[in-house]
Amino acid sequence: MQSTTSRAQPLKKDSLISTFTQFWENVKAITGPYWYPTEAQGRVFSSVIRAWGMLIILIILIITLVGVTAFNSFVSRYLVDVIIQEKDFDKFVDTVLVYGAALLCVTLLVGFTKFIRKRIALDWYEWLNNHTLEKYFSNRAYYKINFKSDIDNPDQRLSQEIEPITRSALNFSATLLEKTLEMITFLVILWSISQFVAVALVAYTIIGNLIAVYLTQELNKINQEELEFKADYAYALTHVRNHSESIAFFQGEKQESNIIQRRFSNIIKNATRKINWERNKDIFTRGYQAVIQIFPFIVLGPLYIRDEIDFGQVGQASLACNLFATAMAEVINEFGTSGRFSSYVERLSELSDALKAVTKEPENVSTIKTIEENRLAFEHLTLQTPNYEQVIVEDLSLAVQPGEGLLIVGPSGRGKSSLLRAIASLWNAGTGRLVRPPLEQVLFLPQRPYIILGTLREQLLYPQTNRQMSDRELEGILRQVNLQNLLSRVDGFDTEVPWENILSLGEQQRLAFARLLVTHPSFTILDEATSALDLNNEGNLYEQLQSTKTTFISVGHRESLFNYHQWVLELSQDSSWQLLTVEDYRLQKSQLIVNYSPKNSETAINTSPNNQSPIQPDISIEVDTIAELSHKEMQTLTDSTINTIRSKASQGKSITTKDGFTYRYDKDPKVLKWVRA
Repeated sequence: MQSTTSRAQPLKKDSLISTFTQFWENVKAITGPYWYPTEAQGRVFSSVIRAWGMLIILIILIITLVGVTAFNSFVSRYLVDVIIQEKDFDKFVDTVLVYGAALLCVTLLVGFTKFIRKRIALDWYEWLNNHTLEKYFSNRAYYKINFKSDIDNPDQRLSQEIEPITRSALNFSATLLEKTLEMITFLVILWSISQFVAVALVAYTIIGNLIAVYLTQELNKINQEELEFKADYAYALTHVRNHSESIAFFQGEKQESNIIQRRFSNIIKNATRKINWERNKDIFTRGYQAVIQIFPFIVLGPLYIRDEIDFGQVGQASLACNLFATAMAEVINEFGTSGRFSSYVERLSELSDALKAVTKEPENVSTIKTIEENRLAFEHLTLQTPNYEQVIVEDLSLAVQPGEGLLIVGPSGRGKSSLLRAIASLWNAGTGRLVRPPLEQVLFLPQRPYIILGTLREQLLYPQTNRQMSDRELEGILRQVNLQNLLSRVDGFDTEVPWENILSLGEQQRLAFARLLVTHPSFTILDEATSALDLNNEGNLYEQLQSTKTTFISVGHRESLFNYHQWVLELSQDSSWQLLTVEDYRLQKSQLIVNYSPKNSETAINTSPNNQSPIQPDISIEVDTIAELSHKEMQTLTDSTINTIRSKASQGKSITTKDGFTYRYDKDPKVLKWVRA
């Protein structure tokens, strides 16, 4: 609730001063690196000189424009006197020629002034955009900002809110300089005609400015809200486009429409408030100009009637007041739109500060030390979440031998993918050492492949799109991953289409494997990279992966993956782990089920040879030797009630256990057991 006590006013003043101070600091942070570069790696000296040179030319053009406009007022005054009083035709012709030349000069000056102003704004925009993008992509800030910052819509801030800053800054500065010079010039002219008119006009201007500042304060707030509401609305529409298939499966159109309508409603409410305040500002501005237009006639008209001044002076005074009023109206309008400018400045400064913060190494916290060598190993590594609130794995020590495969398994959400993030240096919270090759020698294949905006050739060569490969070589790669029919669906390797819309997830995963065959990395990291493939395609891809002699680490749940790896790293719920050969791991899981007794719910547990961590009962279970299970055993593997198990058996329905395998009930009187589907 807003306070109405006498203490509220000082707080508002302090708040206003603080807001202006922060705004000025933000402006300096944005303009400084361009106009006053101080960093060693800043802009080159020649670019700075060019920018300042264009700015000086702009200032000279503005001063010249104001001077010629003032000169025209005297020519106009003299022309009126020649026509009305002297009635000299020769002087009339000469004066008209001078007046026409001056008007032509004004026209050219206006055109070149606007051109130079836009050119400076464009150069500044280009540099500021590239400068911000450089910070956005450096040290993976674009990734970290999603987890360590509450900045909303960074993409919109980059794409839509940088250009208005440079354009508005140049417009405001140039307009303020030009119109201020015009007001001063015409005040001097008015002073020479009537000191009373000049003084009255100054007093009237001060009052008008105070009212204008009051009217624009609320407009500034409304403009800030407008940016936020439009950004939220645009994000909601983009979200629907990116997740259109999921929404269609859920038939969630009504709910999504309601969400979008709520955000659009905020835009309409904001626009209504803005229209109301702009109405007040427009009425004030027009009334302000009307008073100035009629004022010189009221004051100077009687003087002309008494022959104390000539008609040319009345016309010049009227023109000066009108030009003064026009200049003041434009200044007021610029101050009115400055609220939007300040909003853009604030949001860009927030983004810049956030990018700097997320890339800054945290102080007084432990981080994993990364060593670059031509091998992959964990040495007493303890990995934590970036906020240090949860331990993912503790005291992990292992080394992956060249050409071998390591499979990481464990319960869902246990942090298997987090280990891959640590290898990629995306997460480094924790202790210990990570030994890995340079990231240029490592290829990461996520479950949801990254499909770039580009041609088929660029898809295959990514991330090294400058690599030279013939069409025949690329066709051979597509055949190896069973995508030979892809070329028949597009018009060659240099066709750019919306790949995510025309390729299934399985095809996208095969396309990602094709990149592996193109780049031949020394190390490959696969995060459920074959989850959408059938067993034949999966086997084909892993066999080709093995043939490349690359060292690889996989995360997965499928039992078939054991055929292509030599070692298994199992992560448990309590941050413990165990490292076994594939044969020992399978044998251990078989013993786990064999040792289970329906009468005793305890499970026989083997201890790990490295850190003595117990095997959790709810871990993934891969069994080759056990083919038939009772209702009680199925209950343990699914956590379902015995009645549910019996009901599904009688209905002939299948059941998927916690380890990801599917079982069906064999009703043959000789069997009457659950068997692996």
